[in-house]
Amino acid sequence: MSEMAATPENPWPIAALTTKLKSYLDRLGLVWVEGEITQWDQRSSGVFGKLKDLTEDSTMGFTIWSNAKTNMPADIKQGDRVIALVKVDFWKKNGNLGLNILELRHVGLGDLLEKLERLRTQLATEGLFDADRKVPLPFLPQRIGLITGQDSDAEKDVLRNAHLRWPQVEFTVIHTKVQGDQTVPEVIAAIQKLDADPTVDVIIIARGGGDFQNLLPFSDEKLVRAAAACVTPLVSAIGHEADAPLLDNVADLRASTPTDAAKRVVPDVSEELARVADARSRIANRVTGFLSSESDKLDTLRSRPVLADAEWIITTRAEEIVRTVQRGSDVVDRILHNAAQETQSLKTQLRALSPQHTLDRGYAIAVLASGKVVRAAAEAPAATTFSLTLAEGTIDAVSSGSRKVES
Repeated sequence: MSEMAATPENPWPIAALTTKLKSYLDRLGLVWVEGEITQWDQRSSGVFGKLKDLTEDSTMGFTIWSNAKTNMPADIKQGDRVIALVKVDFWKKNGNLGLNILELRHVGLGDLLEKLERLRTQLATEGLFDADRKVPLPFLPQRIGLITGQDSDAEKDVLRNAHLRWPQVEFTVIHTKVQGDQTVPEVIAAIQKLDADPTVDVIIIARGGGDFQNLLPFSDEKLVRAAAACVTPLVSAIGHEADAPLLDNVADLRASTPTDAAKRVVPDVSEELARVADARSRIANRVTGFLSSESDKLDTLRSRPVLADAEWIITTRAEEIVRTVQRGSDVVDRILHNAAQETQSLKTQLRALSPQHTLDRGYAIAVLASGKVVRAAAEAPAATTFSLTLAEGTIDAVSSGSRKVES
């Protein structure tokens, strides 16, 4: 019946389906697979765990029986990337599918490094590592966002050193996985949460170092791009010098250790107070020196003879003023005298030339009614009325005609 096509009228029994599935899977034989160990539970009978795909969200359980443990390195642990020789096991009784690992190896570091370098080159080409994208850290952050493992030495180092340097600094701490398959999504979520908090001035991602494979999540493309998109200044403090993760390249500041991150993010209050004291001392010395120099200049000026006796200046100027006033008075008197003499001379000349002087000598001036001065007898025929201007007063007269004057 199991060989017949399954129809609504002739369905297969579950046992027939599971038998076919096991038959199909057995045909795969032994295959090599690559993945990341996300669960590692070692027991007396063997090791039970889970193997996750490196790029896709796909996980399968595995078993390593005791007789196969000799075919695997002694330092294999959770978080390692491995290649494994597996046989797919399908249990017909419960329908479970798993991997029976017969041989286990670390992924060659050369392969991982090659992939990492390809990603590094790609991200660098996109400009994610450019220096002009780096955001300067604030001089004195009021609140620091810290992403780290729970109860980790990295967390203790950052908090202790930061508070020793500046006791008033505050922290918003988010605990995440720092190795394994949950590291990337948890760290990304933490970055986005802290970046959205306006009270957070700078973000530190801290981990206390580790081997190359344990640090691979911090070179994950998604995590690196999330860090690049972060607006808040971000500090990478993974604490691993030899194989720096890509997060170090995209971060605004790379710290060699969590302790170094605390020292570079938070200023030392004692050092700053010493600098302030030194600056105040130098300013005081400059001001004191300036005032002393100016005081010496004033003393030098005051010691000069011209300023030593201040009355000397007034006395000298007073004498000059007296002499000047006297000279001015003499000049004015001389000018007035000369002007009086000149005026008298002009008066004498004017009087000598004045018609009045002639009238005073007994002469008279005949003036017709028209105002014309009579200069000839013919101008005033008989019966012509005219006036005579004398030295004192005027009289009216009538002409009786002209007559010959005997010499």
